[in-house]
Amino acid sequence: HYHPVAGLDDTNTARLIAAQGIDVLVDLQGLTNGARPGIVGMRPAPVQVSYLGLPGTCALPGVDWIIADRFVMPPELLPYMTEQPIYVPHCYQVSDRQREAAPRPTRATYGLPQDAFVFCSFNNSFKFTPAVFSAWMRILSQVPGSVLWLLADNEWAHANMLPQADAHGIARERLILAPRVQPSEYLARFQLADLMLDTFPYNAGTTASDALWMGLPIVTWSGRSYISRMAGSLLHAVGLPDLVTSSLFDYERLAVQLGLNPLRVASYKRFLAEYGRESKLFDVPGLVRDIESAFERLAMEHRTSERVGT
Repeated sequence: HYHPVAGLDDTNTARLIAAQGIDVLVDLQGLTNGARPGIVGMRPAPVQVSYLGLPGTCALPGVDWIIADRFVMPPELLPYMTEQPIYVPHCYQVSDRQREAAPRPTRATYGLPQDAFVFCSFNNSFKFTPAVFSAWMRILSQVPGSVLWLLADNEWAHANMLPQADAHGIARERLILAPRVQPSEYLARFQLADLMLDTFPYNAGTTASDALWMGLPIVTWSGRSYISRMAGSLLHAVGLPDLVTSSLFDYERLAVQLGLNPLRVASYKRFLAEYGRESKLFDVPGLVRDIESAFERLAMEHRTSERVGT
């Protein structure tokens, strides 16, 4: 059943949830824009779980669990999380297997040089940090003729990037902007790039999934937080753990090595083309079964404890 609650205050929304006899309540927003943490704080359901919307701990009273995998939330992170993990066997992230891409465009369509090595990052520009952007500039300086293809997110971000490129001796025309387009065109253009460079400490999530779905390998840097380990989780699940690094130095070095060795990149692309979509990363029915089994177990444990308590 679908119950719109936009017109209800937190108390009445919590009462409505409780009245439905819901065993497991999933909060998809955490502390993101439009969230209503007061609802989960009233505990309208016995089992309350955080998932997807806020990829990390939210410290909200009433949210006791979070869906995770053992890479994105390893045991050493648990002391810093207010939620307990619901571990799924492979990757925490659900993917859309119905994504349809437009026909493959040409590089000329987007102003990309035909024979250059194309690094890309279609993450939102608010994920770019000075440290990572400087690493990108050093990568370009070590891979002759390469370009960096970025999302044209806003004019102010672009204006801030250009002086940084100047400071590193990178010609401004080596930074190429991709306009926002329809989803099918957005997916298709991943095929024009050679390698995606991830952001840190806020990794790509859906964007990383889109890239891997379209056969584009990613170099990521995994840190000590859930949000900085998302792309690493995806790469492990798709079968490319060797593209996961654990420091800025290793991240930069690996990107340069790949930029100088396009045949190695081509082998990653072949692997993704042949096996990527059949990997555990895109096994949505399997993930659904794993989550359902965990939810059922938690709900039954709660009911059992209630009976014992009474």
